Amino acid sequence: MAADSDPECEVFEITDFTTASEWERFISRVEEVLNDWKLIGSRVGKHPEKGEYTSGIWEETCQEINFADFKFSITHHYLKQESAENDCRIEPEEDASPLGMQDLMSMNNDFPPRAHCLVRWYGLREFVVISPGANCEAIISESKCNLLLSSVSIALANTGCQVPLFVQIQQKWRRLYSGECQGPGARTDFEMVHLRKVPSQYNHLSGLLDIFKNKIGCALTPMPPISIAIRFTYVLQDWQQCSWPQQPPDFDALLAGEVGGVEFGKLPFGACEDPISELHLSTTWPNLTEGIVVDNDVYSDLDPLQAPHWSVRVRKAENPQCLLGDFLMEFFKLCCRKETTEEILGKNSVEEDGKENSDITQALSKLTEPTAVPIHKLSVSNMVHSARKRIRRHRRIEESPLSNDVLNSILLYLFPDSALDKLDSGDVKSTQHSPGRNTQKDKDSEDYAFCNQLKSAPSDSLTYRLALCMCLVNIYHGGVRAVAHLWQEFVLEMRYRWENNCLIYGLASGAPDLRCCLLHQKLQMLNCCIERKKARDDGKKTEGATERKRAGPEAAGQPVGPVEVSPGKSWESWSDSEDEFFECLSDTDEMKEVETERSTNKSKAEGRLQPHGKLTLMNSHEPLYIPITQEPAPMTEDLLEEQSEVLAKLGTSAEGAQLRARMQSACLLSDMESFKAANPGCCLQDFVRWYSPRDYVEEEVTDETGHTIGVRGDLSARMKIPGNMWEEAWETAKATPARRQKRLFDDTKEAEKVLHYLVVQKPADLMRHLLPCVLHASFLKIKDEESIEDIPSVRKTIQQVMAQAGKLLHQPSPDIKKLEDVINQMMSLEAVIARARSLKAKFGVAGPEKDDCEELERFVSCLLEEPEVSVIGAGRGPAGDIIHKLFVGSQRLADGSDEAALLSPMEEETAGVTDDKKAVVDFPAPAGREILLRTFVPRPAPYSKALPQRLFCVLTREEFRLAGAFSSDTSFF
Repeated sequence: MAADSDPECEVFEITDFTTASEWERFISRVEEVLNDWKLIGSRVGKHPEKGEYTSGIWEETCQEINFADFKFSITHHYLKQESAENDCRIEPEEDASPLGMQDLMSMNNDFPPRAHCLVRWYGLREFVVISPGANCEAIISESKCNLLLSSVSIALANTGCQVPLFVQIQQKWRRLYSGECQGPGARTDFEMVHLRKVPSQYNHLSGLLDIFKNKIGCALTPMPPISIAIRFTYVLQDWQQCSWPQQPPDFDALLAGEVGGVEFGKLPFGACEDPISELHLSTTWPNLTEGIVVDNDVYSDLDPLQAPHWSVRVRKAENPQCLLGDFLMEFFKLCCRKETTEEILGKNSVEEDGKENSDITQALSKLTEPTAVPIHKLSVSNMVHSARKRIRRHRRIEESPLSNDVLNSILLYLFPDSALDKLDSGDVKSTQHSPGRNTQKDKDSEDYAFCNQLKSAPSDSLTYRLALCMCLVNIYHGGVRAVAHLWQEFVLEMRYRWENNCLIYGLASGAPDLRCCLLHQKLQMLNCCIERKKARDDGKKTEGATERKRAGPEAAGQPVGPVEVSPGKSWESWSDSEDEFFECLSDTDEMKEVETERSTNKSKAEGRLQPHGKLTLMNSHEPLYIPITQEPAPMTEDLLEEQSEVLAKLGTSAEGAQLRARMQSACLLSDMESFKAANPGCCLQDFVRWYSPRDYVEEEVTDETGHTIGVRGDLSARMKIPGNMWEEAWETAKATPARRQKRLFDDTKEAEKVLHYLVVQKPADLMRHLLPCVLHASFLKIKDEESIEDIPSVRKTIQQVMAQAGKLLHQPSPDIKKLEDVINQMMSLEAVIARARSLKAKFGVAGPEKDDCEELERFVSCLLEEPEVSVIGAGRGPAGDIIHKLFVGSQRLADGSDEAALLSPMEEETAGVTDDKKAVVDFPAPAGREILLRTFVPRPAPYSKALPQRLFCVLTREEFRLAGAFSSDTSFF
């Protein structure tokens, strides 16, 4: 205690040396990861088959580990083999070499394309890489590199892992790795050298052999043979001697307004530049031994024409400009704009000038001016000429985006029914609805399936043609201003056709098709309005003529019977009471007329269509007649949605449910009134038997003996509920034929709503409406072009992209970003087809000479699908011969030797190019040289076990790389 209280007592600091350091924690973490991935102990696997590194599936697993505050990423790369699980269950041999050491000497997968660089340099099927994290600095310090390599060595020794483990050092772009692989009594060290320039003494095989021999330091005499594999790569960049298959469109004709209907109905396709930028030819000598081949600074035996194996790969141009892709992307850009039509064209574009505004006295005469036009004089030019003239003459010529010639060509393409020859010959009605009609054959077609899947419009419809015209106008005739101008003219045409009862060409008759885009539905709705208005106006004329005929016998005192409605005539053929005006009667005359009408209504039947089989009325033996009824009001999807929202807002209360039922029973009430008018003296049971037969239950009546004596019927249980909607409607309904009922569908109101909807559309809104049609046309174009080239991958991708686009376009508000992704994928498909055409043109597949055509077609198809393709017969095969001529032509063109350089390889024989003119070297200097040296040598002593030694050399103009794997026997060292 005294010592503790002594202030002068010395205090010693105690250090706990059992605490783990950051270095030890890092090694422990590496060991844990190797254990988690089950990479501990010996591993057994089958010998890789030839080409398996290229055709097989490579997988990887990644985790993050820390060394103090420095983050590392540890990744396990491995080739997925079918029998890997079964092989792991087999007990390995006691002193078997690790798989990594066995792979070093395998010759089945030398120079694999499209593989990890370590796979190419060392031939490994499985390895682990430790590299700095994404935001961490590169490991440049030599001491840090040695510390990491020591950590790797300790982790491998502690765990018994036989998988090669690498550490990435220096800058990442240099791709420098150091590593180690440990096995029973053996270790392989992976080392690298990376320089910017090739040293002159090592620029050939002889110098590289010296490096390899010095490194392994073999003391045996003679030294074991060294296996050599050599690969030279030649790059062809100049394709000018080959004709380009793409025919560009006639831009001059388009800009001059000389485009007919056919051009407006098509989309361009193909690349504006060659989508293949380079061809890489690799000539390989797979298995040579030292002394067979000579390659030094004076002489070389490595002639590419004599190489036993050729392989080719192509380098694709990045984002080649394609015609269809430009159309789609420029069209899509309009979907993102926010200007209105007035802002684009100018607010004063439709204002009248001062001269006409001052002439107010002529206003009344203009209002009373007759506007009737004889049918044989109708045409697009005549229909909208006066309206367009009033607008255009106040717009300066230089401000008009579309010239009259271009605009007239577009309108003639959109509305071909306006051609004077058709109208003069009276053939308007027969051609009015020829497009847009969905026959059974059309429904089974691919185009119909595309339309439904993409929520587009039929390819022969007005909406579809309008979308194509908007594409063309946007690209060639002024962009968004021209689009706004054309839309104005289109709306004027719709207005004129409505006011003059002229049906819209290119739209199927009937209610709007909810499977199509909303704009197509709106145009169909307008067409329905025109049809009904036209039928009603024609009915008025017919009724007026009938009244004039009836006035003759009535004046002569002859009796006049009731006027029956023809079974084939619908209610629209008759006048609407709201639109008729009668002369006022005195009170006495009015009372007499009412009494007369009441007395005659008991026996008078109106609006009959036809008898309903053999059914008779319940209260009499009169036949039960099917009445002429009003057609239900057609609706577009936005109106249906509005109606659903209104009905949903009524709630679930009793009053809301009753009001909802009344709103939905307007059509039922109309049908009841028509039925009462057609069947005087009928009852509710009669109506139910016709309208809802399932609600009229019939049962057989039997006597005491069980024999059937008749059939008795009655209403169903739901029809007997007191105060149900059907009973209330039946009591309310009056005997009124359809022709005198209030219209369920107000065509005037609906048409004006549609026209207003069209007028207020911004160009961006219009483009979004038409985008499904443009995508539809583009898919058809791509599919047609693909069928010519026959590319399986493109065919499969088309279905996938279409399915993706269909899901987006069926949403109320499609995601613009995802639609852009769809367009980018379509542009990629166009580029693939353009590449196929380019390659076919270069290899003579598409030309008139088709010798060995099938083999060349397979070769071109493989070039598109595979990373690297072997050339059958090397330089002596049909493909090799063409490749050789392509290089020769490129060399002549580069040297400017003679005019023959401009000839294609296919034209040389025809032109008679002799061997004397072929003095230029056939191939340029190789762009890259790869040399692989392998042998089994005992290291470090002559009595050590013979282990694999490997050196991979890369020589290019910008790089000199040596990747060595040197094994040592560790049994006695």
